[in-house]
Amino acid sequence: MRPYTIRGHNYRPTYVTLGQKMRGISSWYGPNFHGKRTSNGERYDMHAMTAAHKTWPMNTMLRVTNLENHRSVVVRINDRGPFVRGRIIDCSYEAGRRIGLDKRGIAKVEIEVIGFGGRVEPARRVRPTPKAPYPSTPPQRVPRPHLMRVKLSHFAIQLGAFGHYEGAKVYQRRYGSVDPRYKPRIKRTQEADGRVLYRVWLSGFRTQEEAEVFRSRHDLGSTFIVSE
Repeated sequence: MRPYTIRGHNYRPTYVTLGQKMRGISSWYGPNFHGKRTSNGERYDMHAMTAAHKTWPMNTMLRVTNLENHRSVVVRINDRGPFVRGRIIDCSYEAGRRIGLDKRGIAKVEIEVIGFGGRVEPARRVRPTPKAPYPSTPPQRVPRPHLMRVKLSHFAIQLGAFGHYEGAKVYQRRYGSVDPRYKPRIKRTQEADGRVLYRVWLSGFRTQEEAEVFRSRHDLGSTFIVSE
């Protein structure tokens, strides 16, 4: 989870939660790296079910789904990358082959956190909703036009993390008027060591590329991008 720099870009690994998702472009890497050391010290095996991610924790288990053919595979993060604009994950050759990446080299995918420490968490049990008795009169549909105005955002820029709420409020006010399209908000998180941090996220970015352009234009080199 240590920050690192590649080609002048700073990357800060961030914790993720079970079920967290991200969409973007996936690629694969193989023979040129086979047998070399990965970022966590293992020997890269192009035939193993592994992958590289720039910021998510090592040994996180992911389900990678090719959104073009809907084939999916489970991989374990053991490396960092890919360091190509727009790409969110680099699958091993075997993992990429199973979802069809070997045909074109890249594809639009969705990745989902399904476990930690190299272990897939059991599926959450969902209790079936009990059937309600049939009403004497058919239910009336209530129009909800406000739903059409909801804008979903997928990415945010973490501007800072503070041990005290007051410090986070200062950053929230500072970046509140930078761009009306993006809104700073404070997210309270509890770290693995029990500490409480108040993270300031600038939310509203539709793609990772949009967030990266914003970071570059506003010289936010010490910040990093998170998936909401």
